[in-house]
Amino acid sequence: MKKFITTNILLYCTMIVFAQNNHAEKYAPLVNADGLKKHLTIIASDEMEGRETGTAGQRKAAAYIESEFKKIGLKQVVGLNGYQQFYPLNQDTLVNAVLNIDNKEAVYGTDFITPLNLNVTNSFKSNEIVFVGYGIDDPNYSDYANLDVKGKVVLFFTGEPKKEGKYFINADGRASKWNSPSLVKKIEAAALKGAVGIIIVNPSQEIFSQAAIENSKRNNISFPRGKESVLKINYAIISHALAQKIAGNQFVDLLQLAKNNQLFNSPLAPFKNTIELNYSKYSNIINASNVVGIVEGSDKKDEYVFLTAHYDHLGTHDGKIYNGADDDGSGTVTVIQMASAFAKAKKDGNGPRRTIVFMTVSGEEKGLWGSEYYSEHPFYPTEKTSVDLNTDMIGRVDTERKTADTLNYVYVVGHDKISSELPIINEGINNNTTKLVLDYRFDDPNDPNRIYYRSDHYNFARKGIPVLFFYDGMLKSDYHKPTDDVEKINWPLFEKRAQMIFYTAWEMANRENMLMRDKPLPTGTR
Repeated sequence: MKKFITTNILLYCTMIVFAQNNHAEKYAPLVNADGLKKHLTIIASDEMEGRETGTAGQRKAAAYIESEFKKIGLKQVVGLNGYQQFYPLNQDTLVNAVLNIDNKEAVYGTDFITPLNLNVTNSFKSNEIVFVGYGIDDPNYSDYANLDVKGKVVLFFTGEPKKEGKYFINADGRASKWNSPSLVKKIEAAALKGAVGIIIVNPSQEIFSQAAIENSKRNNISFPRGKESVLKINYAIISHALAQKIAGNQFVDLLQLAKNNQLFNSPLAPFKNTIELNYSKYSNIINASNVVGIVEGSDKKDEYVFLTAHYDHLGTHDGKIYNGADDDGSGTVTVIQMASAFAKAKKDGNGPRRTIVFMTVSGEEKGLWGSEYYSEHPFYPTEKTSVDLNTDMIGRVDTERKTADTLNYVYVVGHDKISSELPIINEGINNNTTKLVLDYRFDDPNDPNRIYYRSDHYNFARKGIPVLFFYDGMLKSDYHKPTDDVEKINWPLFEKRAQMIFYTAWEMANRENMLMRDKPLPTGTR
């Protein structure tokens, strides 16, 4: 595994880096274990109730971060109300769902459920149900070929097909976006084909668990993406028993093919069933927020360096609080500490040339909601944003790492994408300051964990902004468990990683040019 770039170019760039970086060593010690511990003890306390997005705990955490930004003296972003960028979430409650097939009312929770996500108050009715395989309409494969579904209800299985045991819609053999549990692409495809309604069969869900039933009816929080909000076509997930009543004995063979991700045979004749769904729900809008403050630059103040982390976590479940000390309390307090150090440098007359944007986002654990909202509603031009340095979990030691450098490493993600200057700068800084082992294993395109797509830097990268993501690799042990507590933080290593990120940010904010964008955007998706 490649860990360091050792070339003449790097040595040359390192000399440039430290010619510009002569004040950084004065302020880096302000990013220290004492300060990190002070803030993390509060952010990851039981009082914050696990910081789940859309809850009182998340709002408490946002208020704390905002108060710290005020104390530090960060400026507010023009156009925001205070230090928070609010974004809307839908909180839904099922009012009514009645499904009739051949004039017989199906039983909710036994025959079908209607998840709140993507369904809208609406109804559909048809005298035909058309089987469309997996419901996929892609340039590489379509279940809609030679089928007319306009004005009809479509029936499809979740999942996607394989050939010779491998997925084939994506060239890399990975499951495609059609396999997403959100179903949005399949619902959109049916709507674009003119279908009036959808019924779905999950091959592995013969009947519905009590949790699935309750989750389809109770208050739920969702992020209103543009396409999802205008689909206006409803769906129901049906049991295997109800599917067999519709499709007859051939359903047994269809189900077996779907369980094995196999291709279906030639199109089936439409099922001659009358089907009607009447659905209504109550939607309430609640707000979550990203917390943002800036240290304004000098001669390059209209160019921007973002330092990001997510402050939300998983909330409370079964009476247990998921405090998320490492995930991502550690990144959140790193951003606060770096903000304090840069603000002090500015006050001393050693402020950055570029404007530094300190942004802690919510909604990461739900699907990168907060950073996605910012990427679609930016308050600074993406073409003027030089880099995003994202910090998500840097306070622990990877329990699966069995090498001698266990107490002196950090995983770096994104180094070989978008800009060739990323590793040159980051490694040059690290080699002359903290001397951590920079491990790139999660940048391997064959990494099954797909870490590049799993934190908030991704929403900057997909807009063409160079990113570096710093991470401790803790995917087991206490990851997403109520035991991710402050007591398990490795403070000396945490401090060292946080200072390395500070040094890197200092250079990014003070170098002569914005980062080059000389490498293609990654083609993968979440």
